Amino acid sequence: MFLAIDTVFDQCSIAILGRDGEVIFSQTEKGKREQTRQILPMIDAALQANQLKLADIQALIFNRGPGAFSGIRINTAVVQALSVAHDLPCVGVSSLQVIAQAAYQEYGIESVYSALDARMQQVYFGQYSLVDDIMQSVSTETEQLLDYDTQTELNFAIAGNGAGLLTLRDGQRIYESVVPDATVIGQVGLAQFRETGGTDAAHALPKYLRNQAWKTLKEQGKA
Repeated sequence: MFLAIDTVFDQCSIAILGRDGEVIFSQTEKGKREQTRQILPMIDAALQANQLKLADIQALIFNRGPGAFSGIRINTAVVQALSVAHDLPCVGVSSLQVIAQAAYQEYGIESVYSALDARMQQVYFGQYSLVDDIMQSVSTETEQLLDYDTQTELNFAIAGNGAGLLTLRDGQRIYESVVPDATVIGQVGLAQFRETGGTDAAHALPKYLRNQAWKTLKEQGKA
């Protein structure tokens, strides 16, 4: 069994997947204000509902960003704590990769740009194509920050809530409503676990892209 969690996409989402990727349990609560309070009770309830314990879990899969700082911090802290307490490996998954995966699953798009609003007039951005049913990065710069109004090099569709913030090419399609849940995160993480294995809590690290993400806007010189 694999436990996947997400608090990055303005939601509290958890999923339990079997070793072949089958969905055993999935629950998503929208909104980010109650994430700290919600996530651990949701995990406990999911395990109890399926007569499972953390000892039955083979690995913890989590959205490691990039994205909202507070959501990444909650996600990572919960996974690290559970990993240490129960000696479980962790698998961190890119938020941009799972946006691409969700776009493929929902719309059949096999080559796509992922764009997530990073605020401060920028988007988090990546390019992905399908390899063995999993969307994989096809760029040496797997995740980057682009300024609003940047135009993509190719006419691929763009998925994610930052899609409409870029300058579109003629006929370029956008899918702003694509928001992956923990099930998609779990599926991508399971494929990653099979290929490279997991890591310990000390190496289950967040990905912010902004080196000063923890500072206030004033401290960053943005206000």
